[in-house]
Amino acid sequence: MKKFLIAPSILSADFFRLGQEIQSVLDAGADMIHFDVMDGFYVPNLTFGPLVLHALRKNNITATIDVHLMANPSDKLIMDFIYSGADYITLHVDSTNHLDQKISLIKDNGCKAGIAFNPATSIFCLDYIIEKIDLILLMSVNPGLGGQKFINSILKKIVLVNKIIKKFNKRILLQIDGGINLKNIQDIALAGADTFVIGSSIFNSCNYVNIISEFRKKLNLI
Repeated sequence: MKKFLIAPSILSADFFRLGQEIQSVLDAGADMIHFDVMDGFYVPNLTFGPLVLHALRKNNITATIDVHLMANPSDKLIMDFIYSGADYITLHVDSTNHLDQKISLIKDNGCKAGIAFNPATSIFCLDYIIEKIDLILLMSVNPGLGGQKFINSILKKIVLVNKIIKKFNKRILLQIDGGINLKNIQDIALAGADTFVIGSSIFNSCNYVNIISEFRKKLNLI
């Protein structure tokens, strides 16, 4: 049976109680934490940086943390997140002119590398870098804001990327981010995704155990 991973996006968490919120979703059965980094340039919003991740690690958050850089990724920013305890660092393919170089920097420093595609971004570059990466993130909303509606045309993109991953016979997570809920998660999984970034649907619920359990039930039917 295919293993599905649930990755709550802390963009939708209560920032005042961030550490407690993260521990609560992990206790409720989340597999990893999705750490959305926005720099105010690549996307208009500004969120959190490496010091927040460092504080979480210092306070015994040991789960896998997947850092999603919605940012123009300088070498220093990448290294700061690696030193702060990131497990994965994911870059947007259109955020840098030196994507291969940045992926190598991540991998050479012991971290797993991912690449992200916005809804209208072509996947043409995959053939040239797929041997180096560990995760492919397909945005199913436009980046920068939580709570957006899932863009249904992304289902076709998931199918295409899943075929490419299978062709290369490489273990790569196929992650989807944006607008995932109980009504559409099965369709997303059937298209080929295995990792689900879920923000509002989890953090806006009154019971994290129940909502994550409901997502698991939907996935277990596949």
